[in-house]
Amino acid sequence: MKIAVKTLDNKAAGDITLDASVFGAEIRPDVLHLMVTYQLAKRRGGNHATQGRSDVSRTGKKPFKQKGTGSARAGDRTRVIDRGGQVAHGPQVRSHATELPKKVRQLAMKSALSSKAKEGKLIIVDALAPKDHKTKAMAEAFKAMGFESALIVGGKEIDAKFSRATRNLPKVDVLPVQGANVYDILRRDTLVLTKDAVADLTERLKG
Repeated sequence: MKIAVKTLDNKAAGDITLDASVFGAEIRPDVLHLMVTYQLAKRRGGNHATQGRSDVSRTGKKPFKQKGTGSARAGDRTRVIDRGGQVAHGPQVRSHATELPKKVRQLAMKSALSSKAKEGKLIIVDALAPKDHKTKAMAEAFKAMGFESALIVGGKEIDAKFSRATRNLPKVDVLPVQGANVYDILRRDTLVLTKDAVADLTERLKG
């Protein structure tokens, strides 16, 4: 499948043939859901924690005598029912990450790329090399190309001018090709790839 290549000035720069096995694969919503859930679970910090009985800093002295008070016996004031005591079955620091086979992750990436291509929301540019680092000029260029919300995936390194020009645009994310992921592709309306990114993703996912 062929698609036109543009410059950042929205001028024609030839065309490129996309690998059908990567950009024309079957779109699997179930696999996309698995992948997004996997990514969001993996990025969770898991830092929430409550104090258990051994963590509460309180006196270990018996609060009152064992018998004769009419109250339930108590050995200290770190119990769940005491004010300032432990929290029963509270959350502890842990990883929320789950496992997902590599082939399923690759299939999810193919589905995400193919969904953008099928919807006509895939734009290929020759390079991310603007003349200056002005945000206003870059925003106008994107508007001329027909998008406002986009994930832009460049080569292995992002041009410094382009990075500065786009970092204050609220609905534009810029990633090097090694950072391309399903969640960020789906959360933005348009996917913009450089020719280098296309070649890298094709090499990684084809077959």
